[in-house]
Amino acid sequence: MLRTLYPPIEPYATGTLDVGDGHSIHYERCGTPGAKPAVFLHGGPGGGISPKHRGLFDPALYDVLLFDQRGCGNSTPHAGLEANTTWHLVADIERLRELAGVEQWLVFGGSWGSTLALAYAQAHPDRVSEIVLRGIYMCTTAELDWFYQFGVSEMFPDKYERFVAPIPEAERGDLLRAYHRRLTTGTREDQIAAARAWSLFEGETITLLPDPATSAQHDEGHFALAFARIEAHYFVNNCWLEPDQLLRDAHRLHAIPGTIIHGRYDMPCPARYAWALHKAWPEADFHLIEGAGHAFSEPGILDQLIRATDRYAGKSGE
Repeated sequence: MLRTLYPPIEPYATGTLDVGDGHSIHYERCGTPGAKPAVFLHGGPGGGISPKHRGLFDPALYDVLLFDQRGCGNSTPHAGLEANTTWHLVADIERLRELAGVEQWLVFGGSWGSTLALAYAQAHPDRVSEIVLRGIYMCTTAELDWFYQFGVSEMFPDKYERFVAPIPEAERGDLLRAYHRRLTTGTREDQIAAARAWSLFEGETITLLPDPATSAQHDEGHFALAFARIEAHYFVNNCWLEPDQLLRDAHRLHAIPGTIIHGRYDMPCPARYAWALHKAWPEADFHLIEGAGHAFSEPGILDQLIRATDRYAGKSGE
């Protein structure tokens, strides 16, 4: 039987952390205080946390810290790009670990969260007890081209046509930078219009089958503005990673128990990169899920995510 989310719960604590540079990070803590510590890293970059994310962990066995990364969700300034890089976020995770008062914690990340989890774990391997990754993303030029230029366009020609429509034909040779200009200049109204087109393209391609709720979230202006601005900001800067850095430094993870979960038909994040991580980090469990796209809500992906968090908390499988 496929596992599903644990029942909805409310945080036992919420707060904000001033991380400097004008940024304030919103966080929440869920589960049982003093139980197995874990940190949840959301996707995007720019996506934010959701109440559903709390259900990925058994609340009786985990003490989970979830937070909105710089510029998104309830963190401020909304959609702020200054002092917002991968390495600022890695430093924020360490600040939050110190706030939580734990020496090590399980790191859980999906999509962009997998990128950030790898960057953090490779920088601070001694602070990571286990890693659970979903929808592996390396932020390579090839991945960016696949999603924004040629690749997903062949699978979703109708969605892609709407994505490129706001961009004049002369600028379509580099859609990432064309969108970045529109998301960082002009009026707020113009930025939101561009952001909705950007965000909806992703929202409509991350699930194997259409999901109106996911599409609606990505089409909402406030969410879309942070999502699109922060993504474009990170992607034009290659996420401040050296070429193939996360694969090159995978050897730093060899002593850390890990689980890699990826959908066979993941459109934003082609499975070859998950496979490459599996080869570079063979000690980690690897699950390539048939009949699944990118989102954590895909039934086969969700099943393996819950089984992984249960297993790392010492709970026997069903």
